[in-house]
Amino acid sequence: MIARARVGLRRFWRDESGVSAVEFALLAPVMIALYFGSAEFCQGFMAQKRMDHATSQVADITSQDGVVTRDELDDTLAVAQLIMSPFPTTPLKMRVSGVTRNASGVAKIDWSRGSGMTALGTGAVVTVPAGMIANGESVILSEATYDYVSPLRYLLPNAIQFRQTFYLRPRLVDKVTCSDC
Repeated sequence: MIARARVGLRRFWRDESGVSAVEFALLAPVMIALYFGSAEFCQGFMAQKRMDHATSQVADITSQDGVVTRDELDDTLAVAQLIMSPFPTTPLKMRVSGVTRNASGVAKIDWSRGSGMTALGTGAVVTVPAGMIANGESVILSEATYDYVSPLRYLLPNAIQFRQTFYLRPRLVDKVTCSDC
């Protein structure tokens, strides 16, 4: 009886007929997680790139005018919504502002307009990177945030907030003004 058990045990130990199935069962969850993880990374990366592009375009379009109006700024901010396609636009919040550094070297808001983000008050002090503009010069400040929510909520259960800020100099004039802001 013991000899028969030993023979059966040796045969079982040397049998390799189910090794592939066991390997697959062990590796499949890891491979599936890597696949969904890489797909999710690509989606998040694309959403961030679209938000960056939208923020840049708002500043670029605004910097090409000499005088803007609230309606023109609203239209420009609406263009950003189109750039975000096919991602949802509800989580996109943007603001575009005109900033001038005064003779004392303090950067202050001349005008501001927001979409989902509160406009900055006229005269509010803002930080502009060192060396970007000299005293008396102006710059267009475009800011955006986007709360990315994963379609695969079990991988990323909470929203990830992307943030971007662009500074562009006015192209045709020294200072872009807003006639009715």
